[in-house]
Amino acid sequence: MKVNVHDPRGEELAQVLTRATAALAQVPSPRVDAELLAAHLLYDGSRSRLQHAALMGERLTPAQVAEYEALVARRAYREPLQHITGSAPFYRLELAVGPGVFVPRPETELLVEEALKVLTARTDSTTGQLRIVDLCTGSGAIAAAIKSELPNAQVFAVELSEDAIPYTRKNLEPLGVHLVQGDALTALPELSGTFDAVLSNPPYIPPANVPADPEAALHDPDMALYGGGEDGMQMPSAIAARAFELLTPGGLFIMEHDDTQEEAVAELLARVGFEDCYPVRDLNNRPRHSVGYKPRPLEPLD
Repeated sequence: MKVNVHDPRGEELAQVLTRATAALAQVPSPRVDAELLAAHLLYDGSRSRLQHAALMGERLTPAQVAEYEALVARRAYREPLQHITGSAPFYRLELAVGPGVFVPRPETELLVEEALKVLTARTDSTTGQLRIVDLCTGSGAIAAAIKSELPNAQVFAVELSEDAIPYTRKNLEPLGVHLVQGDALTALPELSGTFDAVLSNPPYIPPANVPADPEAALHDPDMALYGGGEDGMQMPSAIAARAFELLTPGGLFIMEHDDTQEEAVAELLARVGFEDCYPVRDLNNRPRHSVGYKPRPLEPLD
């Protein structure tokens, strides 16, 4: 994107945005991304302030234009918008993200919504503090959203990646989430059998299904994407087994998975021992999460 500013007053913001939109023609939402980058740089992230300034004919200095162009160039090369701005929206929160951490996706909000539907009912009908853990927490998105909605719950989050942990800590420590850096398959042994809910968005993509979007294929960490084995089910299988160990009888398990893995996950949950299992579908009616409960002990017969 080349600029030639002859007017000593600078260049109109509206013109700069139009040119940036053209430069971003190959990304999925060029105008939105152009505005979000400008809002991040110039208006503390406020897109409405940016749009108002453009309508009012505000001008940018050559230095501002040059700095903005540098951000646009990064986005044009398909660096994730969230890496450039350093934040990602998720369930009413703004989370810190960057290179080395998986950028949370909107579909994971459905997992949070399903968990809250179940856990809120339990909060209303039971005494005692709920204990919840998010395995493979990544940026901490699920744990942060749950804690923000259930502030009295005791929420844990487990993440192994050295690259992700700085972002995880930044997102979770202010909320009072207990962050554990370690292997999700072995962490918290002292709390086995005590959790009311285990939630997880583990790596689950089969190795042959490389994401089509360069943002994911080139910038999301492989350890957050690929589940292992030809079908991508190695890590989900291990997570389900560990969740069963961590849960108290009657405890809730929800796991995200690929929409092609519904049947495999249903068989997995039954094999591990979960009951009352069902899928959660997204707005396109695709099964993206599966729910199961650890059985309660049978009541003794009189």
